[in-house]
Amino acid sequence: QVHLVESGGGSVQAGGSLRLSCEYSGDVYGQYCMAWFRQVPGQEREMVAAIDSDGFKDYGDSVKGRFTVSQDKAKHTLSLQMNSLKLEDTALYSCATEKFTTYCLTDDYTFWGQGTQVTVLS
Repeated sequence: QVHLVESGGGSVQAGGSLRLSCEYSGDVYGQYCMAWFRQVPGQEREMVAAIDSDGFKDYGDSVKGRFTVSQDKAKHTLSLQMNSLKLEDTALYSCATEKFTTYCLTDDYTFWGQGTQVTVLS
């Protein structure tokens, strides 16, 4: 079992930055994927960024060059540094993890946090 808790959301002016954190506990070892997703009510969930157990990273097209995903294994924390925020980045951001795989480009994750709201203001 894995438990995930996000923090760091809030309101920020367009062009600003936020850093989200996801503290995890439980059996996260061996091969796994960790990812950030976001969702706006009435829209499909979108993968924002993913990192696998080998440190390979991938990003959604809409955030490439602006967002950076990282993992601190010692602190059991997944982070998302978001720069140059746009109005369309407003969403509920959730972290997720899937074990026994390094195929991260999917939304079929088993363990999810409850999310943290990010609102970008004009």
